[in-house]
Amino acid sequence: MKRILFIALLFAAEVCFSAELETRSWKVDGLKRTALVHMPEGKKLAPLVFVFHGHGGSMRNGARSFRIHELWPEATVVYMQGLPTVGQLTDPEGKKNGWNSNPSDAANRDLKFYDTVYASLQGQIDTNRVFSTGHSNGGGFTYCLWAARGEQLTAVAPSAAVSRHIKNLKPKPALHVAGTNDTLVKYKWQKTMMAVVKRLNGCSGEGQPWQSSGDLTGTLYPSKSGTPFVTLLSPGTHKFPAAAPALIVRFFQTDWAETNAP
Repeated sequence: MKRILFIALLFAAEVCFSAELETRSWKVDGLKRTALVHMPEGKKLAPLVFVFHGHGGSMRNGARSFRIHELWPEATVVYMQGLPTVGQLTDPEGKKNGWNSNPSDAANRDLKFYDTVYASLQGQIDTNRVFSTGHSNGGGFTYCLWAARGEQLTAVAPSAAVSRHIKNLKPKPALHVAGTNDTLVKYKWQKTMMAVVKRLNGCSGEGQPWQSSGDLTGTLYPSKSGTPFVTLLSPGTHKFPAAAPALIVRFFQTDWAETNAP
């Protein structure tokens, strides 16, 4: 009886989850690509948030982990679905879903996927409020988007990620989530990446307390150019922190140009 009740509860939760998100598909270079999409009610042009799952993940567990559509129902939210991809740290045979995080790859199927989805939403979104976030390999792809499509993005929030392709990054409000005991995407690598972003964004000083939640501690590094950098650090490992999504949404909702005005 308990098992039947548990299954019934799972089914009810899945129905509720499915009702909030629509599965959409696009053809990209002959391939069917899919995403879970939340469209807000009303006719106003909405903010747009792209979310990228980690290597081996899916659009569905990306939606469950990030919950952007629940935390910011006024935004259009797109949980993208990756394809089998060779991992840089795991999965050398490329059997699991992931993202090509090389912005210099002219044939990058995932940049083309992003371009196709972005184009399909024109006329429904506020192009001055477009954001990207993702965890691990998805965070790496967020850095890739920053490098390759930075002119379209208002702010970014990668988690547990680094990028070797930093030469095309232009100053932009950014937030980075990291666990100081991450042994997969090693914290020392992420610490170096965060230092690069601080310099890029023209941030100086020791930083000041920002929003914190649970074991996540936020530090804001202001920038006179309106491109601050925020770190969200926890003593955790590679796992995406449950408290991170609400703080990512708060970061995306902030008018940094006004906040950093002299």
